[in-house]
Amino acid sequence: MQLPIYLDYHATTPVDPRVFEAMAPYFSKTFGNAASRSHVFGWEAEAAVDVAREQLARALNASTKEIVFTSGATESDNLAILGVARHFREKGRHVVTAATEHSAVLDSCRALEKENFRVTYLIPEKTGEISVERIREAIDEDTILVSLMLANNEIGTIQNLAEVGALCRERGVLFHTDAVQGFGKIPFDVQAAHVDLASITAHKIYGPKGVGALYVRAQRPRVRLEPILHGGGHERGMRSGTLNVPGIVGFGVAAELAVGEMPEESQRLRRLRLRLFDGLSSRLEGVGLNGPALPRIEADGSLAADVEERRLPGNLNVSFAGVDGEALLSSLKDLAVSSGAACTSASLKPSHVLQAIGVPDALAHASIRYGLGRWTSAEEIDYAIETTAAEVLRLREHAPLPAGQTR
Repeated sequence: MQLPIYLDYHATTPVDPRVFEAMAPYFSKTFGNAASRSHVFGWEAEAAVDVAREQLARALNASTKEIVFTSGATESDNLAILGVARHFREKGRHVVTAATEHSAVLDSCRALEKENFRVTYLIPEKTGEISVERIREAIDEDTILVSLMLANNEIGTIQNLAEVGALCRERGVLFHTDAVQGFGKIPFDVQAAHVDLASITAHKIYGPKGVGALYVRAQRPRVRLEPILHGGGHERGMRSGTLNVPGIVGFGVAAELAVGEMPEESQRLRRLRLRLFDGLSSRLEGVGLNGPALPRIEADGSLAADVEERRLPGNLNVSFAGVDGEALLSSLKDLAVSSGAACTSASLKPSHVLQAIGVPDALAHASIRYGLGRWTSAEEIDYAIETTAAEVLRLREHAPLPAGQTR
């Protein structure tokens, strides 16, 4: 076991060696521009992009013409929300989303509010789930888009997209999902979920940073959107810019590997996650689980039937009562963990996700997100348990007592 130990797989993942090997030739040997149609260098690059497009389409149960390559999840979210809203502004100016969405979705919605759109931010249950009834109540005659993430990046909550998608289809409203954290980790089928747009990215599934994609439904209904980048009409006019061929190649391979290995990997991560939570809970008092309940694991490795799994397999978000979160993070020098989303981890404000599900600010500040992944081992989990427990006890021992109390 090598230190420090990486337990922040929700923030990003290392590139799988198999992915890196597939990408390598496209940096210096097969380096053509996929838009160069007059020579073999361009043809080879275009062929490589076509293969990756097929791999992603298979992973999503989509067609190749429905895959639009972008620079990553943030661009995909912006293109979906801003692009659809601006294209359909004459039809309606109301968007429905959740208060627990990623900042790429929330900030896109706030940008729309400055363009005189109306946005409803739904407050979830304590588990982070948004019921279809709440969405039904929020949709009105002016609604053009619902955006709800597949799985939350902080507390791991998996949403029931199929019910929401069916409702949106019934009401004639387009349905977008930020599928970034769930894609490649849990089954996701855009047809079964009735999704019209879906944002995904490579670096969450052991692919390279700087490349993502947006699924855009091509029929029943055909989704139209206004591009947010201009200058060449690439990707069927939806996203101009020279394609990142090495990144796209890596994305395709990473998606194929993630989907293929998902059944075994998800079971392994569930066992490690339960080991981590049980280990922390047995050594410490005041350990609170944020988000959905954890299903138990049977002796044969299967999920117990008493609790439905509504959380990503590798996610554990817990609060440690009586400690300062920043002090705890600083003391865990040999553990790479986080207190929330990577994009906002520099902020001293409590997580907006934890606030939305009703976690008090004091506990939200004392919460840690453990993200387990492909190279997480049982030995690392045991070390994380012992290290975290020791530091929490130390910080509690040295924490100032309320006035009038003594140890």
